[in-house]
Amino acid sequence: MKSIKPTNYDQYLFHSGKHYQAYDFMGAHPGEYNGESGTKFTVWAPNAEKISVVGDFNDWQKNKNQLKKIEDSGLWVGFIPEARPGDKYKYWITGYNGQERVKADPYAFKAEKKPKTASIVTDMDKYQWNDSKWLKTRENTDILKEPVSIYEVHLGSWKRNSKNEVYNYKEIADLLIPYLQEMNYTHVELLPIAEHPFDGSWGYQTTGYFALTSRYGSPEDFKYFVDKCHQARIGVIIDWVPSHFCKDDHGLRLFDGTELYESNIKLRAENPQWDTLNFDFGQPEVWSFLISNAIFWFEEYHIDGIRADAVSNMLYLDYGKENSNWVPNEYGGRENIDAIKFLRKMNEVVFSQYPGVMMIAEESTSWPQVTSPGYIGGLGFNMKWNMGWMNDTLEYMKSDPVFRKWEHNKLTFSLMYTYSENFVLPLSHDEVVHGKRSLLDKMPGDYWQKFANLRLLYAYMMAHPGKKLLFMGGEFGQFIEWNYKQELDWFLLDYTKHQEIQNFVRDLNQTYLNESPLWELDYSPKGFAWIEPNDNSQSVLSLIRYNTNDQPVIIALNFTPVPRDNYRIGVPKEGVYEVILNSDEDIYGGSEYSGKTKYQTDAREYHGFPYSIELTLPPLAGIYLKPAKDKRKISRP
Repeated sequence: MKSIKPTNYDQYLFHSGKHYQAYDFMGAHPGEYNGESGTKFTVWAPNAEKISVVGDFNDWQKNKNQLKKIEDSGLWVGFIPEARPGDKYKYWITGYNGQERVKADPYAFKAEKKPKTASIVTDMDKYQWNDSKWLKTRENTDILKEPVSIYEVHLGSWKRNSKNEVYNYKEIADLLIPYLQEMNYTHVELLPIAEHPFDGSWGYQTTGYFALTSRYGSPEDFKYFVDKCHQARIGVIIDWVPSHFCKDDHGLRLFDGTELYESNIKLRAENPQWDTLNFDFGQPEVWSFLISNAIFWFEEYHIDGIRADAVSNMLYLDYGKENSNWVPNEYGGRENIDAIKFLRKMNEVVFSQYPGVMMIAEESTSWPQVTSPGYIGGLGFNMKWNMGWMNDTLEYMKSDPVFRKWEHNKLTFSLMYTYSENFVLPLSHDEVVHGKRSLLDKMPGDYWQKFANLRLLYAYMMAHPGKKLLFMGGEFGQFIEWNYKQELDWFLLDYTKHQEIQNFVRDLNQTYLNESPLWELDYSPKGFAWIEPNDNSQSVLSLIRYNTNDQPVIIALNFTPVPRDNYRIGVPKEGVYEVILNSDEDIYGGSEYSGKTKYQTDAREYHGFPYSIELTLPPLAGIYLKPAKDKRKISRP
């Protein structure tokens, strides 16, 4: 390369918010320039008076390697022959008012392991990928019509070694991937793995957006993890935080002595609920920073999806604030117009470059059209967490079965809006911390009933339209709340009941994969029909899921500890119905109340269907059935 200066076109795109690979020239890039080896540095700091690069290569002396400001631009550039991959560095910035700050590189690809905070010069081109077949298949796949069962993981506390030390990405790959395969998950979702200073933020307060956290190893180690997941046919989703950033002095806050990444309007910048700073989406360079960061994770690490955290905080100027502590938009409203435009553009850019990936919004309000395209007024995501379903369902499941008949609408209300968005059903980390108790401990009743209720919860989730997500530990009945400081209580698998709930989740996932009616039409009303949604007196739900060929799976769920003998439901087809899953089986810790595996239809119209069957519904249990194989036509109600 002849020049270290970004091209005029690169500068134009960057300053107009349209540079979607800004990481290609921003930050530290080792290489050869004018025949000389070294590292090129570029940083955006328009209001700085002077910037030096300090690091291992100059004994951290601030006057040795000064950058030059590009005229009429906020970019500073420089070339340091002595700087090599592996060297630690920071920017020594003299602000416009003479105040000095020492900052990590916003575009650094690697950072020191906490509590140290320096950036590290990194060569990102050393890993040889082996997942081209996976990527080609992904490009031509409509993920909305595929099975998606996600295992949500915090890498630092899934498992640890005998010294209570975290595993690195390679070690985790060799442990976690076989487990994901054994448990029949399709995807793994990782809590944020960009660099963050405080373990207790779980990664949701970021300092290094392009820097993979060094807690678990190197960029090559994580590429190995993703590559091995793909070779095992497992997709990788990461949590990503484009909404706000932490205030640590080495991070983005007051980067050049002024508000660059945050708003210069204090009430908009300050985020009191998390003590962080909100990004300023009216700043085009922030668009280039964040959109290129999303692209970076897909391009450099081959990930398959992003779950954007705290989207509601982006959309509403008054989110989490008292009435007097926010500034309305230019029309007097609470909507963040710049953030809305940003989200639309970000999703448009991601899907144009990476068809087949997932862009998932964690949006906790009823903002419309989150998963509709931007050109019709949507935000452009292709999936959204269904927080309403999660809240209603857990409230229902926590109630004593005696009182559930009066809470029945909490199970059925979600079907009033389930096709308004492309939903993911999350039972996530947020529901098992801060005094909320673990999923198992939320369940009412005695010891046996707690496990039965948990199996029933999972059976209901898998029957409901939408993709699925379960946080680690939930699959084997973790009894205590999640603690990020220690590994999950794997010793519980020495006890039969925890082995049995794990067996059930494994087989439930397998049933889900095997039966296309449970996922093929997740986002179409053609894929779902109630049989009987209103039997609140007995707290029983019955429903049908269909695939594109009209093949049904019948699900009946009994939410009381009272068995329901001779429970008649309508069905769409004459013949024999086979039980393909029963949460009350002995191998799952059930009562084995009914060992019946086949039901013959009666020519008796019921629930609007031409045929019906009489089921034996076990206590606190769900059963899945489907017609024995034949070619007779199915009649819908």
